[in-house]
Amino acid sequence: MNPPRTPQIPVVVLAGFLGSGKTTLLNHLLRNRAGTRIGVIVNDFGAIEIDAMTVSGQVGSTVSLGNGCLCCAVDASELDSFLETLTRPSARLDVIVIEASGLAEPQELVRMLLASDDPHILYGGLIEVVDAAEFDATRERHPELDRHLAVADLVVLNKTDRVAEGEGERLRATVEALSGPAPVISAVHGRIDPELLFDPALRPDHEEAAGQLSFEDLLREEGCGDHEGGDGHNHDGHLHAAYESVEFTADVPLDPRRFMAFLDSRPEGLYRIKGFVDFGAGDRDNAYALHAVGRFLRFVPRPWARGEQRLTQLVMIGAGIDAAALRAGLAACRSQEPAPGAPAGDPAAVERAMWGVLRYVPRDGAEDVPEERGEEREADAEA
Repeated sequence: MNPPRTPQIPVVVLAGFLGSGKTTLLNHLLRNRAGTRIGVIVNDFGAIEIDAMTVSGQVGSTVSLGNGCLCCAVDASELDSFLETLTRPSARLDVIVIEASGLAEPQELVRMLLASDDPHILYGGLIEVVDAAEFDATRERHPELDRHLAVADLVVLNKTDRVAEGEGERLRATVEALSGPAPVISAVHGRIDPELLFDPALRPDHEEAAGQLSFEDLLREEGCGDHEGGDGHNHDGHLHAAYESVEFTADVPLDPRRFMAFLDSRPEGLYRIKGFVDFGAGDRDNAYALHAVGRFLRFVPRPWARGEQRLTQLVMIGAGIDAAALRAGLAACRSQEPAPGAPAGDPAAVERAMWGVLRYVPRDGAEDVPEERGEEREADAEA
């Protein structure tokens, strides 16, 4: 049904006002990338500190961070050209993170990505970092913060260790009200599980076996923590304790209408969903890769391999989620396909059932879904 697609690299926008902890969070992702090769685009001027590198006023430069990761410091007008550089096959990157300037309008960066003609990129969501300790002062100084939260796909309420418990609850309630359906994650020193944003890369053993021991490896072996941790112990290994992972597998195709209804009603605290979906008669030629971060959602079809078992396999990551209820909700999405030899359903009805899914399938060279998402963002921001 669909021709082979050009591999596309997800591009995640990391935004937040000055001092919110964007760079700390980015450094944390780079140190805990689990084999993922990350391309970083820093859309800022002046001194930009990233571990193992300092870019000082060098707009238009590209620096290797080691382990296959690259960092570019760019002017917004140069974004397309650097995306082209980072998406070349020779760069072999798995994900690109754009760290927006503390004074940038994240909506503009998102629009640029959605309007890009680069067929090698796929918009991966807007992550807004908020300083819990300075939230009220930042909001008073920058009223546009409310608009930024309204269009975010995921919100990281950072520095929660610097506010009292009661104050933290008030702040979280305020941020959740402003961010609408976008999940809100509490964090200290920008430590969030990288799997909330992207998948660790699975690479052939020979790629890493002959590699030089990296600083990342040494940090893990020595048990050193974040520079801001102050206690000399590595707490990064305990990140998974803050989140739950729920797996679901089905050997019966899912009904597209029921599944989209499930996604539309997914509970608070469910941050990420990833995996493959079999829609059966909806598209017998393709499995659909699913990627959801917060409110952002996309499907990417890929042909079934010859002899491949047709399964729906999903992983859901969140906090305070009801695993049994999630599995039951997904089980209720299984389609009731005609028994072998029974008359097939109305082809037109089957095609209509897939419309909800296809809205979130990007076209080659142009993002069909994100344009609709962009309209929803603008409506949310104006509301």
